[in-house]
Amino acid sequence: MMSRDYPFETGVYRPPSEGGSASLLVRFTRNCPWNHCTFCTMYKGKKFNLRSLEEIKSDINAMANLMSDLQAESKALGHGGLVTREAILALLEKAPGLNYHPGADMLIQWMAAGGKTAFLQDGNSMIMPPQDFIEALTYLKQTFPSIERITTYARARTLAQRSLGDLKAIRAAGLDRLHLGLETGDDALLKQIKKGVTADGLIEGGRKAMEAGFQVSEYWMPGLGGKAMTDQHAENTARVLSEINPHYIRSRPFRPARGTSMYDQFKQGQIIMLDPREQLLELRRMIQNLNVTSKVCFDHMGNYWRTASGDLVFHHGYEGYQFPDEKQKVLDRIELGLAFKQEVVRFRHM
Repeated sequence: MMSRDYPFETGVYRPPSEGGSASLLVRFTRNCPWNHCTFCTMYKGKKFNLRSLEEIKSDINAMANLMSDLQAESKALGHGGLVTREAILALLEKAPGLNYHPGADMLIQWMAAGGKTAFLQDGNSMIMPPQDFIEALTYLKQTFPSIERITTYARARTLAQRSLGDLKAIRAAGLDRLHLGLETGDDALLKQIKKGVTADGLIEGGRKAMEAGFQVSEYWMPGLGGKAMTDQHAENTARVLSEINPHYIRSRPFRPARGTSMYDQFKQGQIIMLDPREQLLELRRMIQNLNVTSKVCFDHMGNYWRTASGDLVFHHGYEGYQFPDEKQKVLDRIELGLAFKQEVVRFRHM
């Protein structure tokens, strides 16, 4: 086997659930086409690019070559194509550049996990022309037939602008799940954080994705409105999420990140953060007003609250709590958290 470079790109970001399932990260676009949100640092200072079909297919081919070569080394060692330490070391000896490849470890982990899931990067790949998206998606599935689930980030505004026919065609081509950053359902707060969409737009985009047959995962940010907007943030977020009734609702508690305008506002005292007890009170208000059949998830370390016995108020499993059956269980867990004096967690601002 000749040494190869395996040239393919790998972005930085993916949802925790896609890391937990060792998803193959395939970069369809670069960075975020909106990039104005005042709380977000993920793609700041980076230009959005639509990648060409040729680029995307070339990356997929390079990934396939790496997979094939690793399997060949495994078979030569009598390991039957399985990912083993010896096979990896044998490949690294022939292709030492893999030690510095930003995506090699990701692909090897994906292979070791069975090669069943993929995540399309970056921030809103659904902005691609639908036919190009379908062609790239089809090529990915043809190249890696072991893939059973494909997911991506999307913006509600983009989904609202797509025809239902195009969305259904993309779903039929193999895209299974959409991760949407709802953040809040309150119009005043949406405007303040420069989300670029209204509550009605969030509902329209979310409902359209549901109608097209996608699994929809909506993210909201407890504490995003600080003390001044906590009630309206909780109540209107519950209203919008109830209108959408997505498959998943995921909690990502707000923390001001260095380098954002919201961090500057926080440092200047313009945003007063909720303390841990107030965060739980806001969460209780949201959950009480939430009428969904969703799985409500706390799959992030930011959901740090604890009970008097020392355990987490909520487990961090990716499948969360099934509503409405476990709604009371979640509310009861919140009461356990409220009964315990929470320590203030000092996040290191990135």
